Amino acid sequence: MSDLPRKAVTRTAKLAALPLGFAGRATWGLGKRIGGKSAEFVARELQERTAEQLFRVLGELKGGAMKFGQALSVFESALPEEVAGPYRAALTKLQEAAPPMPVRTVHAVLAERLGAEWRELFLEFEDKPSAAASIGQVHRAVWHDGREVAVKVQYPGAGEALLSDLAQLGRFARLLGPLVPGIEVKPLIAELRERVAEELDYALEARSQQEHAEVFADDPDVVVPAVVHQAEQVLVTEWLEGIPLAEVIAEGAPEERDRAGQLLARFLFSGPARTGLLHADPHPGNFRLLPAAGSDGPAGWRLGVLDFGTVDRLPGGLPETIGTCLRMALAGEAEPVYALLRAEGFVKESVALDPDEVLEYLRPIIEPAGEESFVFTRGWMRTQAARIADPRSPAHQLGRQLNLPPSYLLIHRVTLSTIGVLCQLDARVRLRDELTAWLPGFAAAD
Repeated sequence: MSDLPRKAVTRTAKLAALPLGFAGRATWGLGKRIGGKSAEFVARELQERTAEQLFRVLGELKGGAMKFGQALSVFESALPEEVAGPYRAALTKLQEAAPPMPVRTVHAVLAERLGAEWRELFLEFEDKPSAAASIGQVHRAVWHDGREVAVKVQYPGAGEALLSDLAQLGRFARLLGPLVPGIEVKPLIAELRERVAEELDYALEARSQQEHAEVFADDPDVVVPAVVHQAEQVLVTEWLEGIPLAEVIAEGAPEERDRAGQLLARFLFSGPARTGLLHADPHPGNFRLLPAAGSDGPAGWRLGVLDFGTVDRLPGGLPETIGTCLRMALAGEAEPVYALLRAEGFVKESVALDPDEVLEYLRPIIEPAGEESFVFTRGWMRTQAARIADPRSPAHQLGRQLNLPPSYLLIHRVTLSTIGVLCQLDARVRLRDELTAWLPGFAAAD
């Protein structure tokens, strides 16, 4: 496996191959149909080939290309079922694995950042990475004091690759649409570009992770590994052993799925309330389920949380506007909801909407918050995506007139991504309990 490709022209050519390859396979598919193959057979084969190319190219390039792929992976539950299968298999691979960089490159980074005698810091160091992601890969090791640790090493040239990839993907956004039906690609790429500096700053990531680790120390539900050491391009944290969330999604029993989903929802809403920070990269590769010692079932599982490279700083927790608006919408208070949305900039001054129609637009989306418990399914997610994406739908027409203020962009993506993972889990979650406990403004004032 070669080093992370760093030349812009090389990376651009590989990314350009995605829409071009799709077009070529479409022509090939037409030939197959003319030759007598059924449309269903040809479509399935076309999707499988496209999905495989998507994983291969995004995984090999790492950088912004893989970051884009990981962000897409949590939305596969919104894809129509007839195309979801191949994409599900290819995109979810990006949640847990990617081709690793050569051992010599890893050693060179460690020598440059930790010193020529870097091996003396470790009792053991595994050259084979345990995980390889978008801008770095993780190696299992034993620190000099005997603690098992995870050593995160940033790919050389990762910053240049991130910016180059996301710029090119932005130019190809319209052509990439057929690769991921139902997903708005351009806004997703724009939001990822805004976070490049944070992603590359391991000192900032170390501070965010340590703040979480201290707040959640001895928590019965959430575990965050403590930071052991940090240097430029290298981050050493305590090792976290557990069941990857991706495994629960793939083959978990119903009670395991429900427990994982409840813990994920709890962390989404309790994290900002307790730390003033929002973990903003909620794809399954960043979570582990930790069985309790001596426990036979998932009831005692805790949620292990990894990768704090992207966070949103929310000193007062999630905005009270969200909780207040959600509570009033569930109560059917159309006029107050509309007034609050307008005051917060969700409805621009130049736009006039019917408050009752706005409430009807919101009702299906907020359904999980109104139930004692709610089963998040891919079917429900697809229904919501189709309702909003269909140009003939009243919901689509109204949605186009709404505005998302910049301060809510990341909160919106994280919430949608988490809901996407809950739908992948097919989990029954008592979401209302978490909102009542942690979301400002949701519980009615005394």
